[in-house]
Amino acid sequence: MTVVATATPRGSPGPDVAELVICLLGPFHIQRDGLTLAMGESPKLQALLVTLAVSPGYRAGRETILTALWPARERELSSQALNSLTSSLRRALAGSLNGAAPVVYEGGFYSLNVQAGLSLDVAMFNELARAGNQAARLGDASSAVSSYTQAIELYRGDLCVGADINSVLERERLHALNLTLLARVADYQFGVSDYATALETALRLLSHDPCREDAHRLVIRCYVRLGERAQGMRQYRLCELILRQEFEAPPESATQVLFDQIRLDPASV
Repeated sequence: MTVVATATPRGSPGPDVAELVICLLGPFHIQRDGLTLAMGESPKLQALLVTLAVSPGYRAGRETILTALWPARERELSSQALNSLTSSLRRALAGSLNGAAPVVYEGGFYSLNVQAGLSLDVAMFNELARAGNQAARLGDASSAVSSYTQAIELYRGDLCVGADINSVLERERLHALNLTLLARVADYQFGVSDYATALETALRLLSHDPCREDAHRLVIRCYVRLGERAQGMRQYRLCELILRQEFEAPPESATQVLFDQIRLDPASV
């Protein structure tokens, strides 16, 4: 298994975070000091790390892993393959963990060696969201938005997991949380009169969920505040079209009232 470091895209964790990061939000990859490690084509490696990452305490039983990685293979052969996989993973990544194994085995269970400095972007995303919520409860809106923004930058896509029910539920929870953070950041930006940035954030939210009426309303308000009243009216029609096609339903009364405002009294928006 050859490891090659390549440059990471904008918004990836930088040198101030854990040295070795397993990234599951968006396309699977592993980072070291802000660089992506080219691990080669290894679906089994990805499956092993993802299985552990979404398990409680980053820990899963040997039989669970064997079933997940080699569901139709004889146990003796799959056990040998798992041993070979963990050994090659250690050789590839131990240099980034001061010689420690990235995956450890004890008492019939495999676990990610987070104590050695291994981290996950999912855990970082959750912690930043929690820190933001804590700051918001204390009335520190600026710090809250700073944490939320860092969390949003970590979210490069939905959780890259399998189709089992627990994985799907976790993927949807993280997806919904990201939308909530985007909405909070956009509201804050609008509140401090940064309408251009608020518009950008609200449109980013709509790119993830085109049916979010609160985001459509914010986009409309931003356009009006930026002097683009006609574009705000077009945004209402777009919202109306999306809801009709998706749910066969009209916009909420709050959205309709806003449309009447920009038609009749845009200065009040």
